Amino acid sequence: MSFPRLFLILLLLSSTSSFFLFRICLAASPFPSHEDEELEIVVDPNRRFENPRLREAYIALQAWKAAIFSDPFNFTANWNGSDVCSYMGVFCARSPFNSPSLRVVASIDLNHADIAGYLPPEIGRLTDLAIFHINSNRFCGVVPSTFRRLKLLYEVDLSNNRFVGNFPKVFLSLPKLKYLDLRFNEFEGSVPSKLFDKDLDAIFLNDNRFQFGIPENLGNSPVSVLVFANNDLGGCIPGSIGKMGKTLNEIILMNDNLTGCLPPQIGMLKNLTVFDVSFNHLQGSLPSSIGNMKSLEQLNVAHNRFTGVIPSSVCQLPNLQNFTYSFNYFSGEPPTRDENPVAPATPGAPVEYYPPKKGNPPPAPEYYHASPPPSGCDIIPPSHHHNPPSWHHQTPPSPTYHSYAVPPPPSPSPPTPPPSPYDNTPLPPIIGVSYASPPPPELLASDRASAAGS
Repeated sequence: MSFPRLFLILLLLSSTSSFFLFRICLAASPFPSHEDEELEIVVDPNRRFENPRLREAYIALQAWKAAIFSDPFNFTANWNGSDVCSYMGVFCARSPFNSPSLRVVASIDLNHADIAGYLPPEIGRLTDLAIFHINSNRFCGVVPSTFRRLKLLYEVDLSNNRFVGNFPKVFLSLPKLKYLDLRFNEFEGSVPSKLFDKDLDAIFLNDNRFQFGIPENLGNSPVSVLVFANNDLGGCIPGSIGKMGKTLNEIILMNDNLTGCLPPQIGMLKNLTVFDVSFNHLQGSLPSSIGNMKSLEQLNVAHNRFTGVIPSSVCQLPNLQNFTYSFNYFSGEPPTRDENPVAPATPGAPVEYYPPKKGNPPPAPEYYHASPPPSGCDIIPPSHHHNPPSWHHQTPPSPTYHSYAVPPPPSPSPPTPPPSPYDNTPLPPIIGVSYASPPPPELLASDRASAAGS
């Protein structure tokens, strides 16, 4: 072991504070000036490997093990020897590009291992990797650019770690990537517009430090789930969002410092089930086109600066289960209390929509104005609050829908081996997320030919 690396490890052992861990990551992780410089991993010439691909994987995993400062649950304790397919968290499968007997490292799953360390550039040697899951650890530093060599990478989950730097643009160069989860890290800067030109199915960027607005080409993205919550994006929601109507199921833009009005194009999101723009600075009236969002189940516009009257078309949405609009500047009479409310109307309570019941609603409470509510709405009233108090942009709680669930704490139990990423069966969902991981790509004849010739 080189002296600089030994010194860094000793420094970590001398202090348990996250400050020192951060400093170590800054010193040890691959920054742009030397991010492709690999360690000299000496392979014993007497060591035998099943095939050359597994030898490359051995070099990559040994370099990664040397970049780990703390492994409290001993996930990598058995990362020794030439049988890399027996390493905990490492899963092999038959390569579809070569002889059926050729095994390669196809998946890595170190979720909830509480490992501290960084990603070395040798990761780029895992060229057969399709799944890379390391959520809920203490990996830090930047994402090495050598990820660009992982042309088969299909799912990336780096969530709930301590990665820093700008958005890792290396992921934009991966042709097979479908699932990208970077939430709960320290990424900063802008979100690149090219992200929305990729053929992704799910993007999770919430709880980072992204700024400088949502790119105008947002609507080019074919994703089904998009979560940007708890960043500092600012700016407006692009009108191009309406182009996502055929694929988008859930979008969460909570607490993103957004301004401007809701674009009327949101009415084109016919398959959307969750729409959350709460805890922002949005203004103007709610567009009546919301009434066209027939699949909508959860609608949250609370803690903004909306004005005007709530369109009656909102209350006629056939699948709406919850509608939260408290702490805005809506005028006129709010919809009346349900005859049998699910929860009491206490001061300061959130305004929740519940499916309408047959029959005429009872009279409105006496402290409301006399103007009638929108037709078809039975909503628990928000007591006296129509205007948000001075503290209405407090730190919001996590919403209850599953797509935005905070990753669970680390668990000492080893991960369950996922199925072969080359099978055509659906992969298991990410823990804490309702979104199901997409199935792996079908391998085209052109892909097989190009891989066989490489």
